[in-house]
Formats: sequence, structure tokens, C-alpha cells
Amino acid sequence: MAHYETERKFLVVGEFKLYAHDATRIRQGYISSGGGKTVRVRIRGDRGYLTIKGPSNREGLTRYEFETEIPLDDARELMTICEPGIIDKTRYLVASSDGRHTWEVDEFYGDNEGLVMAEIELCAEDEAFEKPAFIGREVTGDRRFYNSHMRKNPYRLWKEEISEAR
Repeated sequence: MAHYETERKFLVVGEFKLYAHDATRIRQGYISSGGGKTVRVRIRGDRGYLTIKGPSNREGLTRYEFETEIPLDDARELMTICEPGIIDKTRYLVASSDGRHTWEVDEFYGDNEGLVMAEIELCAEDEAFEKPAFIGREVTGDRRFYNSHMRKNPYRLWKEEISEAR
């Protein structure tokens, strides 16, 4: 069975933590990345995950994704063989006002400190959704905002470009 995700990404420009119903620290590394394909290991709280993603479509909205939970000890061990650059962030979950969607808001640390980005997963590329007040400029399809890219070319190196464009 094929698994596809359709999501849109936005910069966060306002207060969101007051609306969050959950927050979890995430550390993730990439066992392999290139050509838009990634094999990622993630430790989210006290759980481990292995994820395989295919390249995005032209608009950057939809891509193949397969994710499975793995034992935490295995995830920790796999983190030791990842490519250089670990992504460290807290993910906040914010329910949309209509209750149909959940916004995942990531606050980054380390070399990506200062970046706060939100994404929403949709059932279809043209699905309508509500944008809360904290949602800013859309960055869907901008590869600079892919976690796999930010581990090699962190936000601290190009954040001035983004501040000027807001």
C-alpha cells in the first residue's frame, strides 16, 4: 500500500504556544539523503521512528512517506550512523479552530535557532483550511526549509535573507 503525504509549510509570525495542546522534543538524523529522497531516524520523546521519504512533486506539496515505530534503543543506535548534522526541535500541536486539522509547529534549536515553522497535513492539494493568526508567509516547496537541507545548510547561514523577505 502506497503512503503519500500532502502538506503545506509556513513561517510562524505570532504567538502559538498558548494554543498548543501538546509539545514534544524531537531529535532526528538522516541515514541517507539525496535526490529528494531521505531515510530518517527520529527520537520523539521516548519513542523511535524510521521514516523513508521520496522526492516531492513539482510544487513541493506531495511526496511518498513510509514511517514505522522502532524500539528506542534501535533509534539511539541508528542516530550514531547518521550523516553529519542533527535536527533538534520542539514540536507543538495546535488544533485548528474548526477541529478538522492539526498544525504542527516546530521551534528549532542549535544552528537552526530562531526558526519557527508550521505545517499542516491535508487530504488533497486543493483542500481548504483555516490559517490561524500566527501563520505567516508560505514556504512550501522552498527546499531551504526541508529538515534534511537545514542539517547541511542551517538557518543561521541564511536567516537574514528570510527576515528581509517577510
